[in-house]
Amino acid sequence: MKTFWKRWIGKARQLTAPRLALAAATSLALALALSACENVAGYTQPSLVRVIDASFIAGAVNIYVEDVLLAGNIGEGYVSNYGTLPASGDALIKVTGASGGATLVSSHGTLLAGHQHSVFLTDNGVAPTSYNVTVLEDQMIAAAGGQVDFRFLNQAPRTGANGVDVYMVPAGATLATANLLTTVPLGTAIGYISVPAEPLTMYIAPSGQTVVYTKQALTLTSGQVFTVLIIDSQLTNTPPQVLIVADDQPTD
Repeated sequence: MKTFWKRWIGKARQLTAPRLALAAATSLALALALSACENVAGYTQPSLVRVIDASFIAGAVNIYVEDVLLAGNIGEGYVSNYGTLPASGDALIKVTGASGGATLVSSHGTLLAGHQHSVFLTDNGVAPTSYNVTVLEDQMIAAAGGQVDFRFLNQAPRTGANGVDVYMVPAGATLATANLLTTVPLGTAIGYISVPAEPLTMYIAPSGQTVVYTKQALTLTSGQVFTVLIIDSQLTNTPPQVLIVADDQPTD
């Protein structure tokens, strides 16, 4: 046994410079690999966050999330691009006047890691200076093959107080022959609904009626995801409502 150990130790002592360099490089690579694994294991994905402003009475505002200015000097009907923020179970959301900076409303919301959210500013209808701030979770994945997904937000208290009906009419068809897609009550967010990815015209009508408030032609591509904001037209009665179609699938 003594002879064996002496021979093994002797060979180890006889390592050449190239062999020592190779051993050191191998050790360094292993250490870096272990370090990288630790960083990935401890990594928390951020949250993608945007702003949807549906408040008419608030006027021009700034919206901060965790003291980060996410959208500045915006008004009703504005939809921002997505920004990256750290995930949080209790993110502070603050809405201030664009002029003067007085806080109009503050709230807290959950920003999930690796998810997309919309900070949604609306009028609550109780008082002329009273607002609601909610955090909506947006659809991250593309719609199924051959489909396009839509979510509808009715924030039109004057023309949509009793709800609105949404129709998606294919080319060559008419509203009279189209099937009702969904009814959207005031102040609600209807979950995502799938429609065929083909040229369509979206019609908005008073709930239970066929008098068209407004319409919009759409050229759709398979996999797209949209949020449709329905608000009152403040400057004209023709049409009485305005539709903002926002893309929920941001690209790099």
